[in-house]
Amino acid sequence: MELTIHTTVLPHEDPDASLAFFLDVLGFEVRSDVGQGRMRWITVGPAGQPGTSILLAPPAVDPGITEDERRTITEMMAKGTYGWILLAAPDLDAVFEKVAAGGTEVVQEPTRQPYGVRDCAFRDPAGNLIRVQELG
Repeated sequence: MELTIHTTVLPHEDPDASLAFFLDVLGFEVRSDVGQGRMRWITVGPAGQPGTSILLAPPAVDPGITEDERRTITEMMAKGTYGWILLAAPDLDAVFEKVAAGGTEVVQEPTRQPYGVRDCAFRDPAGNLIRVQELG
């Protein structure tokens, strides 16, 4: 069996702010953009990697989610504990400089972790934690 990761999902509160972050700060490209207003599903991904995407989706729109669950999701997003993703790059310092220069909320500057990897962390406009690990 051969499996690949095709798409992962991160929530957004403001689709325009999230789109600007992933395009202008991270250099991703738009794969699709459907819906309107705050109810937009936007697929973005790294240039040159058409088989890997992030779906930026409005949170808690699934009809199977209860009002209590919607409230919990909203609270977790406000604290930045609902969505997160781990990215990787060969030049962590260059990524960090570009992200920090974009006015992004920095959670952790590039640091060598006790478990061996060197990484940094920041939040996107929706509060999602974005960690970037150095390759190599």
